[in-house]
Amino acid sequence: MKFVSNPVQLFVRNFFRWGIAIPLWYLMVWPIFRGSVSEFDPTRYIPPEPGQIALGVILTVLILWFANTIAKMFNIIPQWERLVLLRLGRSVGVRGPGFFLIPPFIYSIASIVDVRISTYEVKATRTLTKDNIPIDVIAAVELEIENPEKAVIGVKDYWKTTEWASMEALKSSIGKNDLRPLLSDTENIAISVKAEIDEAAKDFGVNVRAVRITDISAPPSLIEELAVIARAERSAKAKLIEAEAEKAVAQNLAEAAQTLATQPGTMELRQIQALLEISKEESSTIIIYPMDSFAGGRIAAAAAGTQSTSQGNTGPVTVSG
Repeated sequence: MKFVSNPVQLFVRNFFRWGIAIPLWYLMVWPIFRGSVSEFDPTRYIPPEPGQIALGVILTVLILWFANTIAKMFNIIPQWERLVLLRLGRSVGVRGPGFFLIPPFIYSIASIVDVRISTYEVKATRTLTKDNIPIDVIAAVELEIENPEKAVIGVKDYWKTTEWASMEALKSSIGKNDLRPLLSDTENIAISVKAEIDEAAKDFGVNVRAVRITDISAPPSLIEELAVIARAERSAKAKLIEAEAEKAVAQNLAEAAQTLATQPGTMELRQIQALLEISKEESSTIIIYPMDSFAGGRIAAAAAGTQSTSQGNTGPVTVSG
């Protein structure tokens, strides 16, 4: 919260200040300092008396004060600022941006507030986590003035108050979490910190736009231990997934075997499917015989032996029954 002059406002105020002061001084003070000429001898110059000089000084001060008071009535507020106005000590709202007049004596300016987005850094040093590990955390907080009147009247220094609230919220979030979530889930931690700061800052017109965790420092030895634990957990998880897959395959095979044993004709269909798969091999010889015929089985075995003898070892012989 500060008064910030701008070139246009400075020019306008100086124009009216000296535009009022110089003519009044020449009309009211200059004749006193100039002295007078004797009525009896026009060539004789009579200098001003000490009392007249004192009166001229007093009038000069009053003229400058009056001109300065009138000049301060003219206010030009840029787009990024807001002016909080008081009337006889009570707030009457916010003015700006643009040009407007503020009458003196009755109205006064409480403060001019910059409503642009501001960013500051918050550090939590040597703060203990939930598992009693000291770490250093740095966060960046973005805020903007949502209600200039509350920011000026509701709190003496909204910037410092918000900064302290941010530090308290950051330390509180660190103390509520273990180290591993702090290292791996910074986004949710930042959301939690933002919610706590918003809860404290909404009473004095400040809106926290975002909180970003920029750096988390932990002891190097502890980081190495966490890396070892993470590798072990990944290996155990991979083995667990592999075991679950084997279990699922075994259950599916058991269900398939039960279905083949209980449903008539399914075994024949499965054998036909197996034959189709075997027939894709160019060097295979397939001999089909009735499934329940013992004689057919002997014929097929004999044929397979003869075929094997005649062809040598050119390819596998498949007997199906």
